[in-house]
Amino acid sequence: MSLASRLKLSFPTTNQLIISLLIAGLGWVSGQALSRIDQDLRIMYTEYTLGAADLAHISADVIRYRNTIIRSLEAENQAIFERITESLPTQRARIQHAVDRYAAAGLRVSRSGRSEEKDIQAVRESLDQYFHVASKTIDLLAQEWRAGSAAEAAELRRKAEIHAADNGGPKVMQVSLALDRLLETVAEVAKDMREEGTKTIVTTGYWIVGGSFFIALLNLFLTRPVRVQELPSSRREETPHPGSTRGLPSEG
Repeated sequence: MSLASRLKLSFPTTNQLIISLLIAGLGWVSGQALSRIDQDLRIMYTEYTLGAADLAHISADVIRYRNTIIRSLEAENQAIFERITESLPTQRARIQHAVDRYAAAGLRVSRSGRSEEKDIQAVRESLDQYFHVASKTIDLLAQEWRAGSAAEAAELRRKAEIHAADNGGPKVMQVSLALDRLLETVAEVAKDMREEGTKTIVTTGYWIVGGSFFIALLNLFLTRPVRVQELPSSRREETPHPGSTRGLPSEG
């Protein structure tokens, strides 16, 4: 038999087409499920694992900003005061940039109804209020070093200390509480995504196992039996030729 005849392709039967379509469909469903799981894992890492780390850095940066304000209250002269407070704009910009970067990600709502968008907005509002109070404290301290008399300078320092304690402290606490609530919402949303991924994996496993058994059964029951064809030579031997005496009784 030549190579060309061996490589000759025949048109598939209906049963073969059905089984092939079922295998292709099962593979497509499995691929879509795995693609969805991969996407959820990427989102959990980029937007939640890294996002939670950014939120923790925001909390640390706010505390650092607060400590800088307290150090400025203890400055012995104007030069030290200016050296301490010159880093405040950079610290504030870093905090706001981290909040904006997290807010730019895909914000979601947990199954319990907690919204990341609402919580991040609460963080922004609490930060704005705290920065406003801190700016007022710095303004009072700056006026102290420009005061015309020692009594006026002492009065301005006293006002700055009272303002920082009575207004700055509670505002920092509001920021901390808002960040804690946002972290709790992030944890809930990440938990929901993990449960959805686990459910998808289990469902896909059932589809693959059940589909494989179903295709195997179809392959058994839809396979056509092969008919054994009689050889032409045998048919010619069994069929008597006209005028032939083969098979007739011989005369005595």
